[in-house]
Amino acid sequence: MTGDGIPQRPSMEGIEDKWSGRWSRDETFRFHRPDSRAEVFSIDTPPPTVSGSLHVGHVFSYTHTDVVARFQRMRGKHVFYPMGWDDNGLPTERRVQLRYGVRCDPSLPYDPDYVPAETSSKQQVGISRRNFVELCQRMTVEDEKAFEALWRRLGLSVDWSLTYTTIGAHSQRVAQLGFLRLLREGQAYQSEAPSLWDVTFQTAVAQAELESRDHAGAWHRISFGPVEIETTRPELLPACVALIAHPDDERYRHLVGTTVRSPLFGMGIPVLTHPDAEPERGAGIAMCCTFGDLTDVRWWRELKLPTRTVIGRDGRFLPEPPEGVAASPYDELAGLTSFSARKRIVELLRESGDLIGEPRPTTRPVNFYEKGDKPLEIVSSRQWFVRSLEHREALLRRGSELTWHPAWMRNRYDDWAKGLNSDWLVSRQRFFGVPFPVWYPLDVNGEPRYEQPILPDEDALPVDPSSQVPPGYDESQRGVPGGFVGDPDVMDTWMASSMSPLIVSGWEHDPELFALTYPMDLRPQSHEIIRTWLFYSVLRSHVEENALPWSDAVISGWILDPDRKKMSKSKGEVVTPDDLLTEHGSDGVRYWAACGRPGTDTAFDPKQMKIGRRLATKLLNASRFALSFDEPSSTDSVAHPMDQAMIAALSSVVDDATKALEDFEHTAALERVERFFWTFCDDYLELVKERAYGLDGAGSARLALRTGLSTLLRLFAPYLPYVTEEVWSWWQDGSVHLAPWPTPLGGGDATALDLASTAIAAVRKAKSTAKLSMRADVASVELTADPATLALVRGFADDLVAAGRIGELRYREVEGADLEVAVQL
Repeated sequence: MTGDGIPQRPSMEGIEDKWSGRWSRDETFRFHRPDSRAEVFSIDTPPPTVSGSLHVGHVFSYTHTDVVARFQRMRGKHVFYPMGWDDNGLPTERRVQLRYGVRCDPSLPYDPDYVPAETSSKQQVGISRRNFVELCQRMTVEDEKAFEALWRRLGLSVDWSLTYTTIGAHSQRVAQLGFLRLLREGQAYQSEAPSLWDVTFQTAVAQAELESRDHAGAWHRISFGPVEIETTRPELLPACVALIAHPDDERYRHLVGTTVRSPLFGMGIPVLTHPDAEPERGAGIAMCCTFGDLTDVRWWRELKLPTRTVIGRDGRFLPEPPEGVAASPYDELAGLTSFSARKRIVELLRESGDLIGEPRPTTRPVNFYEKGDKPLEIVSSRQWFVRSLEHREALLRRGSELTWHPAWMRNRYDDWAKGLNSDWLVSRQRFFGVPFPVWYPLDVNGEPRYEQPILPDEDALPVDPSSQVPPGYDESQRGVPGGFVGDPDVMDTWMASSMSPLIVSGWEHDPELFALTYPMDLRPQSHEIIRTWLFYSVLRSHVEENALPWSDAVISGWILDPDRKKMSKSKGEVVTPDDLLTEHGSDGVRYWAACGRPGTDTAFDPKQMKIGRRLATKLLNASRFALSFDEPSSTDSVAHPMDQAMIAALSSVVDDATKALEDFEHTAALERVERFFWTFCDDYLELVKERAYGLDGAGSARLALRTGLSTLLRLFAPYLPYVTEEVWSWWQDGSVHLAPWPTPLGGGDATALDLASTAIAAVRKAKSTAKLSMRADVASVELTADPATLALVRGFADDLVAAGRIGELRYREVEGADLEVAVQL
């Protein structure tokens, strides 16, 4: 126990830079491969989205994961703790567009000499896809450096040699390999089908990316001759293919099987039934249009209805009417947005007399893309899908096999799986993402032959079909009849992220690492992406490995603002983590984060960060005091009843904290350790310091102080890594974070410590009430209790007399009485 020695004036200043640098140089947290899987604890760390800056919510949840990692490392595990960056999403593309004033135009050739100019102009210049992707990569590299610097400052004990990016070559290879395996096994397929479409981002959207928002609209009552319907989307009249009533609705039974005429357009519209029709909604009979919402899609598919498409991918009415729809009045709608077309249709209906009454305002839930600001449309497009519906029951079983923390979060997973109504749409009409490794031959007319895809060899992965050619072709054949064309789409970002357990564990790349780390031990994540990241990861692992990807999932809550609402980065409510770390220190911020329980939303509270900072400072100063006494000799033992009581109480704390951390209840463990620490500082140190300075019993006190301090430092280490490492270095060699987790030490009767705390607190209160110094003498103290309690008190009477400066200590035995303290000043 040599260490670096105790500084004259210990301070929190500078210790973060000191120890962050030391950990990096010494590779303190590097993963070393052991001989067996049982020696490893592997973590599937969430790769944060690279979108400009991290926010306080990241600091909150990633601290929780680091507490687990540090605990498991001290328990003797080889902790496999990688970090990834999710950098292939829409946010990156949008930021590139805004920062450089560019837009991607795949028709333009690559310019190897292109140099972007940062601009605030809203006028965007077209650049090639390859140039655009290079700008995205350039921006993400800058962001990732800043992210890593902040994580290091926070003290995350990540092995930075295990860093990956979801757009990196290795991740692309894994994602493309996984896709080709799915395609070969019939688990991935391509289909021309109605798809949810965001008109702003010009991309298809999956069910898991939907966000229901209240949207203002109006009910319009429209006459179809013998029947009236109500709709909030009258502009879809030219897309109407049926009227649908409930089979038990007597009001419309006489019309079922007949044909009515569409107002304005005059098409024959069949009247049909479906059990999902809602008799109590509107007029009780609904237009089925292709396509207004997901219900339309379901009716269209199940009733085998025709298709009349009127809205294009840009959200505007197509220039030509669908087959069977008259050019007039459709030509008045061509090129209009849905909103403008709705206004014109209402005017035309009013003029024709087919609008019954006036529109009635309403507010209703409408599907939006979670990143979009306009209601989604449904357009027919060719997309890639991964089968998920057929695995629903198997995925529900997997959910029951997974250990959830807290347990009730499993309900969210089950509800999502049970509510699936379509396979996973995995293609996106974007540019910065993992390309689909597919080409198509072109026929003599230059049309793609989608049924005959050209696939690369697995050894050739990753590939980019937009810049590489398929086997047997050359670049001159790209886009010409008889040649080829690359698939233009990229994968949904979750296609790569859902394989994060396989990416980091060496799947199909490093068999030894894979055997040591997979299935992984822990998936930490937030609750809003259970339906995406967690669900899709379970699906991919089930299909690829017929196993769960991890044994445990720890779900974190949100950070709430003072009004108990989720803090929103888009609303400018999120506080910059760097400012918090500067003001409160990393240990202070980590303390606040650790006070948030798994699955529970937590208020953003700088006051609690101040408490954490004070706790770290107290630990620094109390440690210096405890170490200020001479070292105990090799013959000393913890023999004094007061010291034995403290060790016994501390042993109970070790038991409780260990059990809580094993159950991923980091907050419960922290609370237990912190309560004891203040008893240790406020009571035990005061009670034993006179004896520790003296001769009789000094060896016991000094050994107990150092034993207690060593244990407390290790208990606090996962939470307060900087101050614990600093204190540990004063008197111990090596890192506290590689020291063994404490085990119960035995000791005497822990009750004695509680009794001593009660007695000394009464003495202090008496002095305080009398406005006397704590160093003032006390004439006498009488202790009343049952004989067994007083026997314990007599064991530490010398410490109590010294700490309280008590002239006379008297005892009064009363059978069955709790301890009472009477102070005579």
